[in-house]
Amino acid sequence: MAGEYVPGSGGKDCNDYATWGQESLSYYYIFKGNAKESDYPEEACTPWYHATAQIDGLKINTPGITGDGAINITGTITSASEVTAAGITLTSRKPFDIPHPTKKGHRLRHVCLEGPESGVYYRGRLTGKSVIELPEYWRGLVDAETITVTLTQIKTSQDLIVDGIEWGTRVKVRSGNGTDIDCFYLVHAERKDGEKLIVEYKGESSDDYPGDNSIYSINK
Repeated sequence: MAGEYVPGSGGKDCNDYATWGQESLSYYYIFKGNAKESDYPEEACTPWYHATAQIDGLKINTPGITGDGAINITGTITSASEVTAAGITLTSRKPFDIPHPTKKGHRLRHVCLEGPESGVYYRGRLTGKSVIELPEYWRGLVDAETITVTLTQIKTSQDLIVDGIEWGTRVKVRSGNGTDIDCFYLVHAERKDGEKLIVEYKGESSDDYPGDNSIYSINK
């Protein structure tokens, strides 16, 4: 009969074939056989195991994901509690914990700076000059209208004044009393690539955010 399967008629075929069949959307456990290698028939094909795998959806119960490899995500991670990876924990704050850089047997814990904007900064010392040269890439990265400058004079009173900001990449500084300039500077600006952050919004969960939720790490 055409198409009838006759066991043993085609010999043993041990090739690794692509998966086929009907799509299952049920969260069932992956089957694991209970035959020992020593009891496995010699005439049978050597079984395959998944060194790599592809799946459309994944549900993980306790204890969760453990391992020493890397997790590469191009989408959004949404957490109902917290996500820990490579020593970084996603919670309502953004803390990190690292080995202490100068004290053996100690660790250092900090929390990331927060603010109501996608901010960037540039800092340094200005000595014997009157212009702060900002990075060239700021032209394409920041909104020039949001640039602010903080100057801290060193040793002497210099009556420091921001005399102007040119093209979003040069900050002109002058001394009101004519002394030589020697100061620390801190320049802040808001990024212009992407939508502005909506700091406060009406809603019961992050799903109610009126902007683009896909660009944020969210702790429910």
